[in-house]
Amino acid sequence: MKNNFIIKGDICYSKSQNELNTFEDKYLICKDGISMGVFDEIFAEYKDFEVLDYSNKIVVPGLIDLHVHAPQYTYRGLGMDLELLEWLNTYTFPEESKYQDLTYAKKSYEKFVNDLKFSSTTRASIFSTLHVDSTILLMDLLEESGMVTYVGKVNMDRNGIDTLQEKDAAESESETKRWLAEIKGRYKNTFPILTPRFTPSCTDDLMARLGEIEKEYKLPVQSHLSENQSEIAWVKKLSPKSTCYGDSYDRFHLFGDFSKTIMAHCVWSTEEEQKLLRERGVFIAHCPNSNLNLSSGIAPIRKYLEEGQNIGLGSDIAGGIHLSIFKQMSDAIQVSKMYWRLVDNDFLPLTIEEAFYLGTIGGGKFFGNVGSFDKDFEFDAVVIDDSDYRRDGLTLHQRLERTIYISDDRHVIHKFIQGSKIF
Repeated sequence: MKNNFIIKGDICYSKSQNELNTFEDKYLICKDGISMGVFDEIFAEYKDFEVLDYSNKIVVPGLIDLHVHAPQYTYRGLGMDLELLEWLNTYTFPEESKYQDLTYAKKSYEKFVNDLKFSSTTRASIFSTLHVDSTILLMDLLEESGMVTYVGKVNMDRNGIDTLQEKDAAESESETKRWLAEIKGRYKNTFPILTPRFTPSCTDDLMARLGEIEKEYKLPVQSHLSENQSEIAWVKKLSPKSTCYGDSYDRFHLFGDFSKTIMAHCVWSTEEEQKLLRERGVFIAHCPNSNLNLSSGIAPIRKYLEEGQNIGLGSDIAGGIHLSIFKQMSDAIQVSKMYWRLVDNDFLPLTIEEAFYLGTIGGGKFFGNVGSFDKDFEFDAVVIDDSDYRRDGLTLHQRLERTIYISDDRHVIHKFIQGSKIF
């Protein structure tokens, strides 16, 4: 037997997309790293389990970050007056070039992994750079942290800069296979994910080769989609055979054909593209803070929810400036208000319940049975001390709402992943 214990506290988790379960001073039971559910009392079969008393603390499922760029953590908060394409050339590509140097990569990635570890995030899908050795270094650090992550070596064979671009599709394919060979069997909780940066960075030849790798290795895929209007216009020129931006991935079987796929943003997805996303079961990583900072626009998240799209939240460091998925929840609500007010008043703003769902079960589905305390879900939990901003008379629902809006990582006092206590 392993990872058997009971948490006593004020427990919150999503009952459904529109409903929130709140239980004050109840017992949350973990058996063999799996949730048994929430109970009023401790039954005989669990009487020998250790009780961790977090009375008056908020206990929620671990939060999920579906889209974050680890090498960009070093310059978050810079260039926020630029739009996407200029920002990439001015900040992103020069910075990512530095990760060829393992000394630089180690110092930078240690900071990123440490801050992620002590945040409210328990699982994440992460972009590295195109460099194999520093990508493995990042994966080693993440494995040591105890978090569950997918990490991608970036592929890009066009439209980079001299110091950040693979020679051609063949080299990118070869380096990707070298990476996969070197990490085979190396990790328990850290997994590879194919990562074409986005269509402007990848020739059709490279996309076809990645499609074959996905088919052979059954790997998931992550990339970007319809983030910025100038980007979309560029894709039309670069990929004239594609019927929409999403089709530039789909026609190479990189859109959920052989495994799960995450596409970040989908701010300007057409009806055709939205239909393709839904049919392929692609996960949309909604990154509201980044979309504001880079003037990309407002994704129609209410529409996506009502149509049954798979949606979670992403920090999108460094387009986004903070790792906290709680803050992404509040940003998602705020931008949905602007969509309702300024774009289409038929689509009401997101509720607290819906935003919390996106940051837990919504993104958790990508990782499996994750993001809830219902029976048989993997036991990921975060304990929040809200005493700094708690006041008398608030319901547990209201305390969670304040946590979403005003908490920070100082208030995260304990974290559990798959039943293991991280801190």
